[in-house]
Amino acid sequence: MALNNPILDAALNTISIEKIKEEMGPPNWSRAVVLADHVAGVFIYQDAGTVNDNHCHDYDEWWIVLEGEIDWVIEGRDEPVCAKAGDFVYVPALTFHHIFPKGAGPSVRL
Repeated sequence: MALNNPILDAALNTISIEKIKEEMGPPNWSRAVVLADHVAGVFIYQDAGTVNDNHCHDYDEWWIVLEGEIDWVIEGRDEPVCAKAGDFVYVPALTFHHIFPKGAGPSVRL
């Protein structure tokens, strides 16, 4: 049975990137795709040249870049982490980081 629910759960076990993009429209936006007590997954679609603020969290974060290219400026590193589609990036809790999508088009990260 198909549910009209964007959050994956025990009743909705799959959703496609293209369906989410179609429903949400052009970037910039983010959409939670998994929310549970022990895990959260957020799909982020962002134009190149837009920038997230420099921030940190009280929890670890990791991403996989699905489309495009993104630079992460991470506290304690001398050089930015340059990630492209297929790369994972990890930032420990309480570590400031600044995210810079770059390249010719939008980026997608989860």
